[in-house]
Amino acid sequence: MPGVWDVLSARLVRDAGISTAFLSGFAVSGTLLGRPDVGLLTQMEMADTARRVCGTVDDLNVVVDADTGYGNASNVIRTVELWESAGAAGLFLEDQVWPKKCGHMADKQVVPRDEWLTKLRAACENREHLFVTARTDARGAVTLDEAIERAKMACDLGVDALFVEAPESIAEMERIASELAGSVLVANMVEKGRTPLLTPAELADLGFRLIVSPLSLLLSATKAMQDAVRELAGSGTLRDRLATITPFDEFTGIVGLAEHKVREDRYR
Repeated sequence: MPGVWDVLSARLVRDAGISTAFLSGFAVSGTLLGRPDVGLLTQMEMADTARRVCGTVDDLNVVVDADTGYGNASNVIRTVELWESAGAAGLFLEDQVWPKKCGHMADKQVVPRDEWLTKLRAACENREHLFVTARTDARGAVTLDEAIERAKMACDLGVDALFVEAPESIAEMERIASELAGSVLVANMVEKGRTPLLTPAELADLGFRLIVSPLSLLLSATKAMQDAVRELAGSGTLRDRLATITPFDEFTGIVGLAEHKVREDRYR
């Protein structure tokens, strides 16, 4: 599940033949607000983004980050309603204290077990179709033992997948997979993050079935834009770097110019 943040990035994922994407709170916060993933993004800003992405790229399954649910159990129910109305296929719901932080940042805190479990129960009991993933950040905030215990308790509630965030070694990943065997497990592959960067085959061998690459596209696009704007600032042109950019006609194809022309001719 590559991370996306708008319709264009979602279309690129769909066009690459990938069936599922992750609408990343980190990526949306960075692109929509120009701010870090520290709990500044609101429920409605995420819902509006999800509506645009799911409504336009409707042949792509989109799992939408729900952070901590934006409040108590009642707020979680509202989040479920908004996500389903937007067309989301699923959500991630985590146990951090609000305002939360990116899972690979330091100094995270988690709420008491019962508070998180109540939110998960509210999500499961009030969804119509959403795939609910329980994410715990207790590995970094408390201990790996605590994270695994929380995941087991979430499993007992009937969530669809378990996500122990930011294990810091293959040995820790092996332990997670062993102690949570039989559950659908999520691996979060953040380039240069806290968790070892493994291939899908390596993760499958360990026992992880859902793989999120939340920042791969965002970080790649940011680097490409930085390189391009530095070249423009220095030489004023990309004339000698045309191989590094998407051709104009290819881009208009990505955003559906041909389909627009067909519709335009029909109603001319």
